[in-house]
Parts: sequence; C-alpha cells; structure tokens
Amino acid sequence: MRRKTVVVLKGYPRLSETFIAQELLGLERAGIELVIASLRRPTDGKRHPIHDEIKAPVFYLPEYLHEEPWRVLRALIAGIPRAGFWRSLRAFLPDLARDFSRNRFRRFGQGLVLAAEWPKGGEWLHAHFIHTPASATRYASLMLGIPWTCSAHAKDIWTSPDWELSDKLASARWTVTCTASGFTHLRRLANGQGSVHLSYHGLDLARFDPFTGDHSERDGSDPDQPVRIISVGRAVEKKGYDVLLQALALLPRGLHWRFEHIGGGDLLPRLKARAEELGVADRIAWKGALAQQEVLDAYRSADIFALACRIGEDGDRDGLPNVLVEASSQNLACVSTEISGVPELISDDENGLLVPPDDPPAFAGALERAIRDPGLRKRLGAAAEQKVRGSFDYHASVRQLTELFEKGWQAAA
Repeated sequence: MRRKTVVVLKGYPRLSETFIAQELLGLERAGIELVIASLRRPTDGKRHPIHDEIKAPVFYLPEYLHEEPWRVLRALIAGIPRAGFWRSLRAFLPDLARDFSRNRFRRFGQGLVLAAEWPKGGEWLHAHFIHTPASATRYASLMLGIPWTCSAHAKDIWTSPDWELSDKLASARWTVTCTASGFTHLRRLANGQGSVHLSYHGLDLARFDPFTGDHSERDGSDPDQPVRIISVGRAVEKKGYDVLLQALALLPRGLHWRFEHIGGGDLLPRLKARAEELGVADRIAWKGALAQQEVLDAYRSADIFALACRIGEDGDRDGLPNVLVEASSQNLACVSTEISGVPELISDDENGLLVPPDDPPAFAGALERAIRDPGLRKRLGAAAEQKVRGSFDYHASVRQLTELFEKGWQAAA
C-alpha cells in the first residue's frame, strides 16, 4: 500500500538541488504519488529539464507570515479547535524558549498553513533538509497526526543545534543522510531514539552518458592552448572560492591556464574583486547559473575540475558535492579537499587529487601537477568515472528510499 506523500522543500525548483529533483522523479517512477510543498518561491531564472518531468503538483507556503496575514489567520482559526494544534504548540513552546527568533515563529506558521491546506488524500510527510523544512514538517505532523520522515544533507546538519537535531530524530519515523560523516553524527545524536540510514544520492547516469571524446593533452606550456579549469558551485563560503583564487594566483607565471566558474551566489562580486587584486581576473570567466546540459558540455570541454571545499565559520560545510560526482562521471580529473564526504568519492592520487582545506599553496601544488601532466589527468579521470558508474548510480538510493517508505507505511497501518 503506497501512500500519497507530501514533500516539504525549502525552495522549488532550484538549479543547485538537482539531486533532490532526480530523487523526486525516481520516487514518482517507482509509483509513489507526491505533492510538493515549498517554503520559498523559485529565484533562479532557469530550470533544469528534469523539473519539467516531475508531475507532482507544487504549492507554496507563506515565505514570510506578514506577507500573507489573512492566510495565516485562517489557518490559525481552523487549527485552534483541533487537538493536534495543542500537541504541536506543546512542542513549539520549548523550541521557542531555546530559539526565540522570527524564524521559529515562521516555521510554526508555515506548519499551521500546511496543516490547514493539507492536500486531499495526503497520508505521509517527508522533509528535505533537517533544519527549517523539518521544523515546519514536524509541527504540521503533530497538528495532523500524520507520520513524517526526513532527508538530511550538509548545512542543515552542521549548523543546527544538537538539541534540535535530537528532538527531530526522535520524532521522525526515519531519517536518511548522504555522507558517512553526517550519518555518524546523527546516529550519535539519535542515541537509539531515532532510525538513521546512510543513502548516497548518486547520479542519474542516463543524463550523464559516458564522454566518448578525449580531454585535451594540454600541459600549460602553450599560451595559445591554455589548460581549462572549471568549477561549478554557488559562491558561498563553504565552497572555498577565495582559497581557489589564491591558489590560482600562486601558479607559476609561465604556466598557461584559464578558469571558468559556473554558478550564482552572494559572494560573486567580492570574488571578482579579489581576482582583480590577485592579478588573475583576465584568466577567469564568470558564467553565472547554467542549465544542466550547458554544465555537462562544460565538463566535457574542460581539463580539470576544481572545488576547494571548506568548513565555514558557522560550521556549514558540504556533504558530498553532487558536482564532483557529475564531473567524475565525465572522465574529468578532480582536485578538491579532504572535507566531509569528499573522500568517500575521491581517493588521493587514485581517482583525483585531495589536499587539506584552507591551504592555497597545497591546492596550487595539486593544480600545477594536474596542469603539467595530461597523462595523470587521464588516469585519474578514468578511475573517477569507473568509481561513479560502479558505486554512485542513483537508482540504488531510490530503491533504498522506496523500501524505507514502504516499511514505514506498513508499520503505520
């Protein structure tokens, strides 16, 4: 018996969250009927083709309560007479005492609206991200008396307080996460009170066919044939683009390269200014956000993929960046750092190059080595592709999630 499931997302659709989109599509193809509830409206100017393949209807909760006061008031009036409202309030008030913030009120209000506007036939709740989406989901679950489950990823784990994670893990029927480091952390916090599972996102390999061409034999010696380095990711602190720029500036002057960044992000103006200060701006192209096919073409025309992942000041960090999996699937040599789930995909000098985080000289050394040695790039890229196609097919993750849903449904029957 498969139950109609409402999936709560922070924002939908998002170019940076293709791993969520491919999971939703996979669950639909497995026969699970979905409805998407988004806490935010889309801000990206483009969509990936996969978003058009997902059939689930989408509705948007109030992003800010003061923007839709009558909608929130109607939900409050409808909720107060119900026992579930008071159950949820008893959970909300201790949360508010530990986190007295507008954000906390907003999540309760969003949960209230979700419960009041509950899609017809919905029987299950699932949240993507264990921070704010899971808060709204948990409150709605208590109001409705409907079970909920959760997918936890990276920032949501590492920037949430332990008390909140423990409460949510105990409340959810099960939680999945996508890296061994996140799994270990959540299992410790669950302390036997919640069911936690490791599930790598993987890649829809049908969308990332093997690259049948050849990456170039450039070695940085010819100014007319510079080695092409690319990176895909939002310009945010945890991606380490300031470190990458410093590393590029440390490369020998006689070495010829070009760097291309794909992605948006608040730090882009600062990074462009930093590139000017470092004297490398004339070798860099800032492409902005691109659709998936354009990103795929960029992987295939590049020589090296670089991502200098690091832990941000607030504890935010990547899990296993999906772009590393994508680049590896295209036989592209990757240079990255020993952070979170990255070593679960890349082993240094076996299928990529890894250096410590926040170490521009070390990153520059790895880049220089890859730039000068096309044979090394070929060896690393081939091994990376083999690893991805053997161990990171997203169908395995979808099968695991489908089984978890089905067991949860049976237990709740």
